[in-house]
Amino acid sequence: AASPPSPLWALPEELLLLICSYLDAQALGRLAQVCRRLRFLSSRDVLWRRIARGCLNSGQAQREGWSVRPCPHLQNSVQAAGIPVKERVKVSQNWRHGRCRRETVLKWKCKQVPSFSSSFLMPWMELDGEYLYLSQAENIQAYHLCAEGIGLQRHPQAIFSGHQEDVCRFVLVNSHIVSGGGDGSIVLHKIHGSYSVKFSAHEQEVNCVDFQGGLIVSGSRDRTAKVWSLSAGRVGQCLHTVQTEDRVWSIAISPLLSSFVTGTACCGHTSPLRIWDLESGQLLTCLGTDFHRGAGVLDVFYETPSLLLSCGYDTYIRYWDIRTSTRKCVQEWEEPHDSALYCIRSDKNHMIASGSSYYGVVRLWDKRQTRCLQSFHLSSPTSSPVYCLRFSTTHLYAALASALHVLDFTA
Repeated sequence: AASPPSPLWALPEELLLLICSYLDAQALGRLAQVCRRLRFLSSRDVLWRRIARGCLNSGQAQREGWSVRPCPHLQNSVQAAGIPVKERVKVSQNWRHGRCRRETVLKWKCKQVPSFSSSFLMPWMELDGEYLYLSQAENIQAYHLCAEGIGLQRHPQAIFSGHQEDVCRFVLVNSHIVSGGGDGSIVLHKIHGSYSVKFSAHEQEVNCVDFQGGLIVSGSRDRTAKVWSLSAGRVGQCLHTVQTEDRVWSIAISPLLSSFVTGTACCGHTSPLRIWDLESGQLLTCLGTDFHRGAGVLDVFYETPSLLLSCGYDTYIRYWDIRTSTRKCVQEWEEPHDSALYCIRSDKNHMIASGSSYYGVVRLWDKRQTRCLQSFHLSSPTSSPVYCLRFSTTHLYAALASALHVLDFTA
């Protein structure tokens, strides 16, 4: 005679899920081996989300009640949408332990550049779903990512031009590309269409740009930051000019669209990190008091309206919480080999990725630890900075002087 059904199955599914919610990842894995029904139950996303929030780069990017909206600076929330949370937790262990497959997916000829301040400019990129956008000389090229995720299609699907000199940096927001160039101009392209606008913005190269809420902010070597309108009838109109009294190397708009931060060369007597009101252009606050001369800020990144990451020539990653203090950062991590840090990104949870100035070194950091978690040397034996990096929940892309490298953490 058939054995009677287990009393376990008489319980409502909601109660079963509540019981299973007390299990850790290892116990859930063992439970999945009991039978098909428990395997299905133990694989439910609702059970793994709590575990994922404690993992690195699992796509669970929500902090302190601030829901993070998808943006081109962080593609986790977009690309992770179709991946079960359980699988993301498994891939997260590869990030933690540095298990990945490396490949050089694109190479190009480059000019040798002595430093960040050279007139020769460096590659920049953005991820947007199935496409990677990469600046090469005066153009921005869109490459389709292969289905396996490790490579790119050989030829670009689209090329966006308009600058007379090299593209310095660009951002991709709401199907629009906004770029700043060495010719002092800003160019706006609509990705799906032929619409484009170009206007003269600065007397010298536009080192950095950001674009949110119908406004562009730009920073230049001419020691100014400017706010530009993109509203109908006012496209390219300068709303404010901020005299920074120093070369501007990085810029970012707050997610609340109320202010923006500038990172400067730190050649004067003011903090290289300053926050300005977006509506009036007035200085709101300076971040930090102990920067040394020449400790320029090369990259800034907002995680939430109050949490900000910065890095630069002083070899430190700094984590700022402007609600608690503007005089001192709440956390900092030093680059182990005393190299300048050219770029940073975070998963808006626990992981930070940084790009160093020598030998293409990419480092992964866990905010809960004081030391570097993993490091990858991508340009040995020749030396090159990591000018830009971007990552999804499964892959990390790093742009060096003459090549684009990818780390595949699904391997």
